[in-house]
Amino acid sequence: MLATAEALATLLGAARPIDGTESIPTLEALNRVLSADVTSPLDVPPMNTSAMDGYAIRTADLAREGASRLPVSQRIPAGHAPTPLQPGTAARIFTGATVPPGADAVVMQEQTEASGDHVTILHTPQAGEWITVQGADIRSGSVILPAGTRLSPQALGLAASVGCARLEVRRRVQVAVFFTGDELTMPGEPLEPGAIYNSNRFTLRGLLEKLGCEITDYGIVADKLEVTRATLREAARTHDLILTCGGVSVGEEDHVKPAVEAEGRLSMWQIAMKPGKPLAFGAVRRGVSRERAGASASAETFFIGLPGNPVSSFATFLLFVRPFVLSLAGARSVAPRALSLRADFTQSKADRRNEFLRARINEAGGLDLFPNQSSAVLTSTVWGDGLIDNPPNHAISAGETVRFIPFSELLN
Repeated sequence: MLATAEALATLLGAARPIDGTESIPTLEALNRVLSADVTSPLDVPPMNTSAMDGYAIRTADLAREGASRLPVSQRIPAGHAPTPLQPGTAARIFTGATVPPGADAVVMQEQTEASGDHVTILHTPQAGEWITVQGADIRSGSVILPAGTRLSPQALGLAASVGCARLEVRRRVQVAVFFTGDELTMPGEPLEPGAIYNSNRFTLRGLLEKLGCEITDYGIVADKLEVTRATLREAARTHDLILTCGGVSVGEEDHVKPAVEAEGRLSMWQIAMKPGKPLAFGAVRRGVSRERAGASASAETFFIGLPGNPVSSFATFLLFVRPFVLSLAGARSVAPRALSLRADFTQSKADRRNEFLRARINEAGGLDLFPNQSSAVLTSTVWGDGLIDNPPNHAISAGETVRFIPFSELLN
């Protein structure tokens, strides 16, 4: 069995950004990956602006000591063009408004006393006080979002702040997904003896949707080798990645592994992790027809087979499929950030595999462990805040520091 770090390196070493880009409205670009740098065509702010409600003045007009009374020559709301400030006068100004030519400071209104058309300045400012200078945030010609950036809400706002109405992004990763197991039943259907509801279909589709993938769902595929092979052949024709769930172990009814070996190749199978040992990676040969516009021209479609237990498929998706898909999409950053937190529990039994334990942060800032770490207990993934990455052969003592990967990092 491969170590988890070695397995992840194998996947990421094989991933290459997919071909195909498109120009889309900035308002529709959330979670898409930039295919080109975004360069600002202007300074931000594009002029000197006031950082406070107050009065724009010339510092040379103020008395060195004591209060200075000045006539108010103009009123400048945000969005209005001022006239040059005449010597010996002040301008009423509001936050975000353009500082008038000639003014070199803003005095906040709390440090003034207004009376009619005059204002008394009670504070002697330094030149530049409460003025946000032109280009303080962004300089014209600078790269504000490099290619490979996965666009967050704040990144969209940044692009909009320099006037970008459209953005160049990579096309969506096209993923085919299917589920094996004659015991699987869809919610809403009668649950026959020996059957279970197919929770993995809902979990994995939701995870793929959060990554912005274009999904083709082949549903539940019968536990038959030829049916599995035929589904793989069909999926390989028009997708970048085939993702399956179940059937990758070594039982007599586990047909995914031999089907992939017959239709392509497996370069990785079984990982030394708990939960999630039977994870397969390889590729399926692609037919000559490429019906879906923009799909990769490679002779193969990548394949990842996830285990059927719900927590195992959830954990292996987050730790392996997510970074692989992001790499296909051209994202520069695919690794989740981990935290070092205190374990407020003891787990005296060490496992020879790398464990990923469901835990949540308590009110004291430490970690509590879900009491049942079975790979079939999906409740733990809703209860928990993330996964403790526990090295092989390591027992955990209360009070020690552990590596914790929040779901907020793994589910974005």
